[in-house]
Amino acid sequence: MPINILMPALSPTMEVGNLAKWHVKEGDKVASGDVIAEIETDKATMEVEAVDEGTVAKIVVPEGTADVPVNDVIAVLAGEGEDAKAAASAAPSAEAKPEKKAEEPAAKTEAPAKEEVKPAEAKPAPAPAPSRGNGQAGRIFASPLAKRLAKASGIDLAAVAGSGPHGRIVQRDVEAAAKGGVTRVAPVAAPGAASAALPQGMSDQQVRALYEVGSYEIVPHDSVRKIIARRLVEAKTTIPHFYLTMDCRIDKLLALRADINAAAPEVDGKPAWKVSVNDMVIKALAKALMAVPDANVTWTSEGMLKHKRADVGVAVSIPGGLITPVVRQAETKTLSAIASEMKDLAARARKKRLAPEEYQGGSSAVSNLGMFGVKDFAAVINPPHATILAVGAGEERAIVENGEIKVATMMTVTLSTDHRAVDGALGAELLAAFKRYIEAPAGMLA
Repeated sequence: MPINILMPALSPTMEVGNLAKWHVKEGDKVASGDVIAEIETDKATMEVEAVDEGTVAKIVVPEGTADVPVNDVIAVLAGEGEDAKAAASAAPSAEAKPEKKAEEPAAKTEAPAKEEVKPAEAKPAPAPAPSRGNGQAGRIFASPLAKRLAKASGIDLAAVAGSGPHGRIVQRDVEAAAKGGVTRVAPVAAPGAASAALPQGMSDQQVRALYEVGSYEIVPHDSVRKIIARRLVEAKTTIPHFYLTMDCRIDKLLALRADINAAAPEVDGKPAWKVSVNDMVIKALAKALMAVPDANVTWTSEGMLKHKRADVGVAVSIPGGLITPVVRQAETKTLSAIASEMKDLAARARKKRLAPEEYQGGSSAVSNLGMFGVKDFAAVINPPHATILAVGAGEERAIVENGEIKVATMMTVTLSTDHRAVDGALGAELLAAFKRYIEAPAGMLA
């Protein structure tokens, strides 16, 4: 019988994925272990391997399709000796099946907009418009992306002609309608209500009331930005943050770094390693977490997780957002090993090629904006971490030492802490341990 290939769940939090690329076409034979597709999640692009042997009878979801729900059928294999045409005919339709799933979230997202209108401002419901849909009983068939674009642009989908399969409205139809001019959805909220700030952002009607049409461009949120927004709101509203700031003198650290890099052997005409200040910060934080084990923890509803090793996440900027690859057991690794690992992790992170186990977990993290000249800042804790260290730029400052004014290279760091897991004194102890390793960096080599 036909074998369905489903959209895999590539991480515990994955609900939808983008089918970035097919490595096979209909009629190709595949064996177990063959790479058949590339799936793009919010954090990475991963290859999908075939589990069964057979012939690709039908590709249900074409490459380039966004927001495919987990466990949806994306292709069908015909087993050995089975007629591929018969298997293809039994495959589910890509057009009809997602409609119900696409419609339900739309109804849910529209509900809060009605609640935002104050009772005194509510308008009587207009009489139902004549059925103008492209489906049965006036139902409008449109892709999820087309619906989002139409909603963002205030376009009435009932006035748009679909060019997709069976008259389905797709992205190009909405874009053409926006350029050519079609019936637009009338604003519901009064202009006076548009100035009120909303926790979930402004509605389309409020945007149009505040900004002149044509003076802005709407860029739809991609999956990365949506996940970042959701997790930041979760972190700031569910984790009681407090902040500890300390200045560290890094003259000795810079000298040690120069010596380590000067000692690097050449491989193919290039130094085998190049240790950065950030690599040394990772090592120092890992050693501090082991020195203050009560701060190397994760809060859970059932109890405190006390970690036996220091897995340190490092914030890496990627197009459209950021990701936090984790350096495992950083306390045991040499500075050159950390430098090589971070170079590899950062390069693959920017290409969205990290595996879930490479960016999930850990107990603390480092966020460094010093390379941009930022003096100091406070970072938002990245769950399930209990702490995150924000690192500013190293700069020459005047300091007082033994009653004399001297010039020293100083670096300001701020520790954001989950007060449920780490109290003030404990957080200060962790930051003090970090400062000791930064200011006496030879201790990191022991």
